[in-house]
Amino acid sequence: MKTLVYIRNLLADRYVASITPSSKSAVERICRKINFKAKNLIIEYGPGLGVFTSRFLEYMSPESRLIAIERNPDFHRLLRREIDDPRLLVHLGCAGSVLDVLHGVNGEGADYIVSGIPFSLLSGQMRAGIISNTFSALKNGGSFLAYQTFYQPDRHLKSLLKEHFPVVRTELVLPCIPPLSIIEAKKE
Repeated sequence: MKTLVYIRNLLADRYVASITPSSKSAVERICRKINFKAKNLIIEYGPGLGVFTSRFLEYMSPESRLIAIERNPDFHRLLRREIDDPRLLVHLGCAGSVLDVLHGVNGEGADYIVSGIPFSLLSGQMRAGIISNTFSALKNGGSFLAYQTFYQPDRHLKSLLKEHFPVVRTELVLPCIPPLSIIEAKKE
């Protein structure tokens, strides 16, 4: 069922950028960058079928919360139906609305924001707005973790991050098809 939903949306939704959900190695590499022992507020942009969402909930402390912001109605419905966890809020909307979503939940900043949305498919104005709102949504010391296909030019994401975040690091995840870049931007 999930595979059919994914394939149908891959063909119909231009914002679905990968032919497969994220690999286990990519999920684990992102998870290593999150301190799951702490009480966290994690926001996930574009959770899709919930590959990262499920793993985050597995690792998160009981006091932590996860907000998944999904713009695709099919994926949003599937996540709400498939994952029943009181720590999870699934919001139908786009990443650019993160400040409104955050304000509706607690008004405090997020510890981590994780994104798999394909920045290369967005307009320059949309990219800039999402990054600006992401920076504002993070607490001091918080991290933005983005995973993107490795061949995307820096101007689509990394260059924008450097305009807001003092620390921006990139690493490559090879055992994926296609290989991914993980970009970590820290708000200090």
